[in-house]
Amino acid sequence: MTSHIMPTYGRLPVTFERGEGAWLFDENSNRYLDALSGIAVCSLGHAHPTVHKAICEQSKKLLHTSNLYKIPAQEQLADRLVNKSGMDNVFFCNSGAEANEAAIKLARKYGYERGIEKPEIIVMEKSFHGRTLATLSATGNTKVQKGFAPLVEGFIRVPYNDIRAIESAVKQNKNVVAVLVEPIQGEGGINIPAPDYLNNLRDLCDEHDLLMMLDEIQTGVGRTGKFLAFQHNDILPDVCTMAKALGNGVPIGACLARGKAAELLTAGAHGSTFGGNPLACSAALAVIAVLDEDNLIEQAEQKGNAICSGFTEKLQKNTHIVDIRHKGLMIGIELDKPCTDLVKLALQHHLLINVTNETTIRLLPPLIIDKQQINMLIDILSTLINEFTQ
Repeated sequence: MTSHIMPTYGRLPVTFERGEGAWLFDENSNRYLDALSGIAVCSLGHAHPTVHKAICEQSKKLLHTSNLYKIPAQEQLADRLVNKSGMDNVFFCNSGAEANEAAIKLARKYGYERGIEKPEIIVMEKSFHGRTLATLSATGNTKVQKGFAPLVEGFIRVPYNDIRAIESAVKQNKNVVAVLVEPIQGEGGINIPAPDYLNNLRDLCDEHDLLMMLDEIQTGVGRTGKFLAFQHNDILPDVCTMAKALGNGVPIGACLARGKAAELLTAGAHGSTFGGNPLACSAALAVIAVLDEDNLIEQAEQKGNAICSGFTEKLQKNTHIVDIRHKGLMIGIELDKPCTDLVKLALQHHLLINVTNETTIRLLPPLIIDKQQINMLIDILSTLINEFTQ
């Protein structure tokens, strides 16, 4: 049968019909352990009863009104996010790319207010910020940019986890207005910077009056053991973007701002037709309620430690392992050779994983994963890695 879907994805040969917690079931009722969570989206697992109830109840009342009117659920969600993050206000949209677009516009507006005609943003090598033209241009991956020139101007690229490189770029260019960085690079290979990297970046931005903008699309909503990853460093950015796990599968993005960045966008300067609609905000409120009530964020750190300890033990004799690194339930197992074939091999063993940057197995299991499922993940994947590298 001919598909009329644009071939933008290299899909795996499986179709899922339903989910339950950390499990997905295909059309033949075969069960798969989901160690990817829809790429860090379904952190509460699939068909979570609280989220399900919130969506059903809201859908019976109201799905959409537009942002021409007040939306109580949106105001409640903004209050929750501000209280949990320490930021000042929120712009709601539909995705991580849109949230980053809002951040880029904030930086441009910040430069405009300072009389800078061509403001520039420092971004990182191996970063990923989205696939719109602006976020694609900010992304540090030439493969995803290929074929889409001319790219959007106004980005200066430097190595990740290198404060001196950022400082040098700032001194060489008076048009720099902001730095956009992921607290942990996800698509780049689960790259975790030095413990004081964000602290030093905060100091540098303060010294030069720059906006510190953090892309927490993948790291946010509890994945690293804090609600937002920057909270490990006891700092506050000027701008922070969120999406993915915020709606547990219902599309929603958020751009949070603080201080000098919080009042830059006024009526008419930015907008979204669907952003922050009643359904999406009700789902997000339910997600935050579950995270708090079930203490899942603190458990993310404990479970991540258990998973990495298990892999370290099982793979200690494998000389092809370059590194096993993690922050909470954001886990990378780096090999010394390309290992994308492991994705299909794992699928054959009813395990869902991902390989990023060609050599790093990326694991983003749901925060509700239990001890038995953790042991199953470790056993199956360790065996596959050892067989694959022999």
